[in-house]
Amino acid sequence: MKAYQLTAAFCQGFLAKRLSERTHHCHHRKLTPVYVEAKPTGNEKMELPVLTQPGLGVTTTTVTTITQTGGDWSTGLFDVCADTSTFLMGAFVPCCLDLSLAHQYGECMCLPLLPGSTFAMRAGIRERFKIRGSVCEDWTTVYCCYPLALCQMIREMKKRLKTQVYTISTALESS
Repeated sequence: MKAYQLTAAFCQGFLAKRLSERTHHCHHRKLTPVYVEAKPTGNEKMELPVLTQPGLGVTTTTVTTITQTGGDWSTGLFDVCADTSTFLMGAFVPCCLDLSLAHQYGECMCLPLLPGSTFAMRAGIRERFKIRGSVCEDWTTVYCCYPLALCQMIREMKKRLKTQVYTISTALESS
């Protein structure tokens, strides 16, 4: 027998068996078998039926963040010309700049409404980026030069976050 004849015989037997199972369980309706005739093309291969489905596999994603750390603040407290738009916001609407800083820092935008929050964010930025300094310097800078401190912190966040590099690699492992 040729491959297409074996396949047709197998399908007919399988359909007949499934049909008898269905009519046995469903006496109230009768199913009519449908036969499909396979036409030979001359290039048939005898393929075994698939017994198990191949696994979907496991996807592994790795994210690496490289952040510039260490050293001093990238700009000085009085380097207001380094970012003119930040300076203008700090000079005229420092509360809006504080909200923007909280958002960039990854905190709730309501954080600046809490007393001492700008000081806490400055100490956090200094710790996050390993900037030299002390808590005493942070407190003095925030409470004596509030608008300038905000401008410096915004400039630092912009500069440090711009230098981050994300590498995403995906590997597919079959199970």
